[in-house]
Amino acid sequence: MTAQYQVIGDVAVVTLANPPMNGLSHATRLAIADGVHKANADPAVKSIVVTGAGKAFCSGADITEFGSDKSIQEPNLLSLILMMENSAKPTIAAVHSICMGGGLELALGCHYRIAAPGTLVALPEVKLGLIPGAGGTQRLPRVLGVETALNMIVSGEPVKSEMLASIPGQKLFDKMASAPEALAAEALAYAKEIAAKHDDGSALPRVRDLKVSHPNAQAYFQFARNMVAGMAKNYPAPVKCVDAVQNALTMKFDDGMVAERDIFINLMWTPECRALRHLFVAERAASKIPDVPSDTPQRTIKQVAVIGAGTMGGGITMNFLNAGISVKMLEMKQEALDKGIAIIKKNYDAQVTKGKLKQAKLDERMALLTTTLSYDDLKDADLVIEAVFEEIGVKEKVFQQLDAVMKPGAILASNTSTLDVNKIASFTKRPQDVVGLHFFSPANVMKLLEVVRGEKTSKDVMATVMTIAKKIKKTAVVSGVCDGFIGNRMIEQYGRQGGFLLDEGCTPAQVDKAMEKFGMAMGPFRMGDLAGNDIGWAIRKRRATERAEMKYSKTADLLCEQGRFGQKVGKGWYDYVAGKRDAIPNAEVVAMIEAHRKSLGITPRKISDEEIVQRLVFALVNEAAHILEEGIANKASDIDIVYIFGYGFPAYRGGPLHYADQKGLFNVVETMARFAKNPLDDAAFWKPAPLLAKLAATGKTFN
Repeated sequence: MTAQYQVIGDVAVVTLANPPMNGLSHATRLAIADGVHKANADPAVKSIVVTGAGKAFCSGADITEFGSDKSIQEPNLLSLILMMENSAKPTIAAVHSICMGGGLELALGCHYRIAAPGTLVALPEVKLGLIPGAGGTQRLPRVLGVETALNMIVSGEPVKSEMLASIPGQKLFDKMASAPEALAAEALAYAKEIAAKHDDGSALPRVRDLKVSHPNAQAYFQFARNMVAGMAKNYPAPVKCVDAVQNALTMKFDDGMVAERDIFINLMWTPECRALRHLFVAERAASKIPDVPSDTPQRTIKQVAVIGAGTMGGGITMNFLNAGISVKMLEMKQEALDKGIAIIKKNYDAQVTKGKLKQAKLDERMALLTTTLSYDDLKDADLVIEAVFEEIGVKEKVFQQLDAVMKPGAILASNTSTLDVNKIASFTKRPQDVVGLHFFSPANVMKLLEVVRGEKTSKDVMATVMTIAKKIKKTAVVSGVCDGFIGNRMIEQYGRQGGFLLDEGCTPAQVDKAMEKFGMAMGPFRMGDLAGNDIGWAIRKRRATERAEMKYSKTADLLCEQGRFGQKVGKGWYDYVAGKRDAIPNAEVVAMIEAHRKSLGITPRKISDEEIVQRLVFALVNEAAHILEEGIANKASDIDIVYIFGYGFPAYRGGPLHYADQKGLFNVVETMARFAKNPLDDAAFWKPAPLLAKLAATGKTFN
């Protein structure tokens, strides 16, 4: 059973038991309804407590049923809430830990609510491109007031129960438990108190009957609508949240409920909602490795070592310090260590200045950091991550030294972004302990972590690093070994198309603006300047000997020959002013591109934004199809996660493969056939990957 029923004295207790988050699956809803029926039919029962087992009251919809027919089968959530509301005996929600989405709406349907301190309360549907669909927009304003409720609904962010309970006049929580562990006993006592109060047959309170108002409603909602529209221009749901909450003031409750449901259903079929729901499921699926069971034994990670105190090493270190894990950082020279520590301290100081971090917390984190100039001092670390220069000879020396000093069972990880992890593992006598942990820059900010699984990487190492990724708040995606892994292998084709577009008539600014209008965080040339154009230059030089048949535009090499390596030197495809990140077009760069184009005998042509977007995005799609069929990625959704969290692909488009699915793979292949006819492009590349061709021909999708 996914909900348990028991009677304690004269109180019936219905406990949601659908781990891990007590999602409201169809089976759970049936079991709750059965419990409420039993309680109302039992003369000995005077009141009903609804609570949750384990680490949550209820997180809302069961993600395994989300969007399926089961999610609306009777009793659906609306029917279940109506049952709570119309129960002849008092219903009391005893909430703790997590009370979100449909779980909060269920609690709002009960006559009374008691909360444990520290409960995270939220209506996060907006993050899925939706509004609350079971009365949240109508009931929450009635218990918290319009402004607090609207802020919660539009942001989707959780708020602690004690904070909500402190709001003057709030009616969300009728009582706060003295402590989380006291909730069960105090809920029973409160239920008895409520039963006695209504023993005379007095009416039970319903949230729907509460009045809701605002002293200056029209002006407030117009202001809110303008603010939300400006901040969420590519997402329709936030503005619809404002509309729905306004309905709570202007409509009768039942009419507001009908309007809420209409908005919810219409949003459900928008491309933005489909994309966000896809990502919601994809992010949770990314941590699952087909041949590594969830009960695989894991190694203990208490002490981490980081090789290199540069930008990447410092950022990686901060992730572990933030999670309360001690780090020993190694460099070859004391001045390099001092510089690295100063940058870490500066980053933390900035957070303190902005009020995002308390000084005591900063001191606590810095106390976890120690430094050394000797590999011998790393011998007790459980996990070591190298973040040194991206050159195989440098990696070889590092891993040979690590192999000599690290204790048995320690995990040896490389932060390489393109190099062969199997080759790196071969520099040691323990290849089973070697794994790639590719952090993205800035490593203390970017959410993505590519976990690169070598041929001999053991399953317990994989299980361990996936758990550690969660602990340091990263979204980890597993990649097999190939040049560039998932993300950088695909970005190479993206960048190649950008170069061809310059040769054919575009400027860097035109390409970047088209991609940013599409929704990318930044276009390919601004991204190159941010990452460092010299890094791409070094990779192209290496690949020139390995893959001589690969065709490239020479413009990026010409740029690097002028020392225009990007933001770090104040000049790249654009110029930069110290202290700012504004990309200022440079006339000399444009002249260089034009001169190179002329030397090739190319007459520039006008290129539309649509062509720019299709060539760059479909280049990602075709390379991704090769990656899938080679088994480098486990599933298409993993690739979407890589591009959303690592490369700034717009979340409301769901990732490159979801986007291709929505466009129709037949249409993608037809468009690629047109590009293959362009004599200045790479016709061989535009031949659809066998997987893409097969899916398009059979009317199937990647996801």
